[in-house]
Amino acid sequence: MNLTRLDLNLVVALRALLEERNVTRAGQRVGLSQPAMSAALARLRRHFDDDLLARVGGHYELTALGQVLLDRTATAYDVLERLFASQADFEPAKESREFRLVASDYAVAVFGTELARVVHEEAPGIRLRFTQTQPTVVDDTATLLSATDGLLMPHGVISDFPATDLYEDRWVFLVADDHPDVGDRLTRHDLARLPWVTYQRTYDAPAVRQLGMLGVEPRVEVSVDSFQLLPLLVTGTRRIALIQARLARLLMPIAAVRVMEPPYEAVPLREALWWHPVHTHDAAHIWLRETAARVGGHLAGVS
Repeated sequence: MNLTRLDLNLVVALRALLEERNVTRAGQRVGLSQPAMSAALARLRRHFDDDLLARVGGHYELTALGQVLLDRTATAYDVLERLFASQADFEPAKESREFRLVASDYAVAVFGTELARVVHEEAPGIRLRFTQTQPTVVDDTATLLSATDGLLMPHGVISDFPATDLYEDRWVFLVADDHPDVGDRLTRHDLARLPWVTYQRTYDAPAVRQLGMLGVEPRVEVSVDSFQLLPLLVTGTRRIALIQARLARLLMPIAAVRVMEPPYEAVPLREALWWHPVHTHDAAHIWLRETAARVGGHLAGVS
């Protein structure tokens, strides 16, 4: 493939055509006339040697290749947009733009709220958009990072991408205040016999992977996409939950639970901001990373 022979404007046309599945609407979306968009579709069909859009009755549907290209084109478009939005200089107090950060609700509650406060004070034209971490982040990190400005994620889950360390946290367990089977301390036997409520994929957390080496296999009864729901799903039950100590302190007033230390030396959680290498030398992203590191440093001083 020789990129010098390609018209990258076709990426814009391709995305519009695949998402709209209508030549006229796709043209209106990108500011092209119907004949011009038809010509773009013809060029794309020649390039891919595929119809991409196939007429079925009175409408168009994506071909098999068109369906494959749908997600890839959106990712490519985002990468190109971010590439050409790169800046040599960045004045935060004067800029107006949005940064999209992928994060769990834990990271937003413990770190994102303070980051948003600092950004509001120092760069009022900057908007932060937090989107929920998906379980697939481990399997397709490169694609996710290519389409966003950063990922808040602890070390030990992903690797091989640049990261800025932010702060440390530790893991604790939650049990109901009135749990009938747990005394003053949890035991490894308790971890094996009691039902668990977990965040997404249990085994992604290094502190849980440790249990496998200790011969303990968590018996997951409930799984949820929110760390902040864990206390509510523990209250009044026999379940236990592994949660970050900083978040546990924030949530104690909303649930009848006890915080208990792990019955093993759980590895600490080291939260970091990960990014795609394409952003490494961009002035706006350098400012974002430096601001995040400063906020993280403040949190690190608050145990």
